[in-house]
Amino acid sequence: MRKRIASFGYAFEGLAAMLRTQPNAWIHAVATVAVVGLGVWLGLPRGDWALLVVAITMVWVAEALNTGIEFLADAAVPDPHQLIKHSKDVAAGAVLLASVGAAALGALVFLPHLPL
Repeated sequence: MRKRIASFGYAFEGLAAMLRTQPNAWIHAVATVAVVGLGVWLGLPRGDWALLVVAITMVWVAEALNTGIEFLADAAVPDPHQLIKHSKDVAAGAVLLASVGAAALGALVFLPHLPL
């Protein structure tokens, strides 16, 4: 049981490392706070919240995996290498795809509720 509890600590350490070292994680944090704030202000229904939670989670998971790939690649091959560059670029592309998808979903959720 202690090992299971300790694993949560390691996970939180990883998230803290991501927030300390990745400027884009701060952009995601600001976006997360803005989305949650807007959702609260608009009084979104439960179904819309479910979609937003999935979108927010998708972006954070992509950013965490991207960060993990970058850390591992830098440790394994500290010198520039074309395959490492491709790996990092593909991982960054996954974050971009997740972010664009989340933005599109956010537009679909929020636009009908905005007093335009």
